[in-house]
Amino acid sequence: MNLELLESFGQNFPEDFDGTLDCVSIAITCAFNRQGTLLAVGCNDGRIVVWDFLTRGIAKFINAHVHPVCSLSWNRSGKKLLSAATDNTVAIWDVLSGDNDKVFRFPSPVLKVQWHPRNSTQFLVCPLKHAAVLMTVKGDHKVVPLDDDSDLNIIASFDRRGRYIYTGNAKGRILAFNIDNLEIAASFRVTTGGLNTTAIKSLEFARRGECFLVNSADRIIRVYESREVLTCGKDGEPEPMQKLQDLVNKTLWKKCCFSGDGEYIVAGSARQHSLYIWEKAVGNLVKILHGTKGELLLDVVWHPVRPIIASISSGLVSIWAQNQVENWSAFAPDFKELDENVEYDERESEFDLEDEDKEKEESKAPVEEDTEVDVCTVEPIQAFVSSDEDEEDKEALLFLPVSPDVEEPEDGWQASSEAKRTSQGAIPRVPFIRTVVNNDDQTTAVPEKKKSQAPETPTTGDKRTRHSHDSDKKRNQSDGPPSGKKKKTKMMDIDLPDAPRDEIHPILNVKKPQEKTHSKKSKPQKSKSSKQEKSRHKDRNKGDDGAGENAGKGRQYY
Repeated sequence: MNLELLESFGQNFPEDFDGTLDCVSIAITCAFNRQGTLLAVGCNDGRIVVWDFLTRGIAKFINAHVHPVCSLSWNRSGKKLLSAATDNTVAIWDVLSGDNDKVFRFPSPVLKVQWHPRNSTQFLVCPLKHAAVLMTVKGDHKVVPLDDDSDLNIIASFDRRGRYIYTGNAKGRILAFNIDNLEIAASFRVTTGGLNTTAIKSLEFARRGECFLVNSADRIIRVYESREVLTCGKDGEPEPMQKLQDLVNKTLWKKCCFSGDGEYIVAGSARQHSLYIWEKAVGNLVKILHGTKGELLLDVVWHPVRPIIASISSGLVSIWAQNQVENWSAFAPDFKELDENVEYDERESEFDLEDEDKEKEESKAPVEEDTEVDVCTVEPIQAFVSSDEDEEDKEALLFLPVSPDVEEPEDGWQASSEAKRTSQGAIPRVPFIRTVVNNDDQTTAVPEKKKSQAPETPTTGDKRTRHSHDSDKKRNQSDGPPSGKKKKTKMMDIDLPDAPRDEIHPILNVKKPQEKTHSKKSKPQKSKSSKQEKSRHKDRNKGDDGAGENAGKGRQYY
């Protein structure tokens, strides 16, 4: 794919809605890989769905967690995926095989995880009401120091190249730590004017350039330059490049991020499904993308290379892109688009071998026909190469292989395929043995039934449900080897002495006020629900009685 041909010579931001991605489960968070070819979506049932973004098809299902997935991060090569769930666990996954490499359990809920941009053995974890933790794949961890011990609402992020860790707290204080020794390299305070401070909600760095944005509780997005912050040193006062806000509605921002080239900033509203796009250099609002009314936004990510935005609301991933207009004049310069039919007047010498009326053009320079065209060297795509690199990452994982699902195989298709495999020297398929653990901790081997022993043919009413179960089985089988052959990874407990033990993740804590209101009005709601359940049971009983009467009539008739 030649990305240079996809560049539009006008704007580089999306304009219109371009469809949705349905993950079957309720989507909560998503993340692109470095090249933008794969999109990982974390779901409410703990699964991770990996989409092939070029074909807009599901490439892999990973049965990752039991509880909802709240944060995802790709490593630089795209071969490993880092996930965090609401049950305080952080896991590392092999994307190609779907196997679990490591599982870490924290004492408090995890808000965010992030791979190191250059080193795939380190990652950053932000626990709830605790300092950020710098982890290694082996399980070693270092706690990032705090500026004020009384304030534990910390959000942290790596910079673009992973040389510094930036942290922000609820008092508006931002610190930059050197990753080698975790010493403070720079610090400043975000103020709203005067001595008033505002809480830091998130820090996001651009993929290109040295800029980063600060999303604060005063509903203003501030854009800083990291070089200026580092030169100001400790207790500096760097001035923000831009201050972005919604002056009309005073919108509170749920998620903010940069575009792939770092020239635009998108922010998602916390009240509704609306995306605001600003130009970073000027600071003007260029576009507002409105989703369905009444939906709440959960996550927003910008494609690393192309002007495409993916947003999550009401369990679906919405894609926003540019309008593709057919421009035939780009292929044929003399092409003219006609509104209606026009009679064409043929010239007398139009189809002659030599045009007699054409004047000889002697003023033009002679055509060089002996020029050599280099077709061997492959130039790297600049969108995939960093400013300090010369070549692309040849070990990067761009796409996932997908095996085709045969819905209705022909008779003898499986036997013939196995015969081919055995003739080619492959190992014949052995019936899978499932181990069952009894209450007395004794394991017994139970052979599973073969596929040839087909179950009873489903009735017409059960066709759809049976088809969905079969498709789920195929998806689970395509994820990798059978579950019996997978090695169980040991869960590693991370000891954080000062971490709170009885905290609930904010995603799960949202439903608390609703439960209180329900508990106050428990009596009338119970009666209503009981009435509805009784009416439902009556309808079911009627249907059963009707079926029984018809069955009885049938028996009497015969």
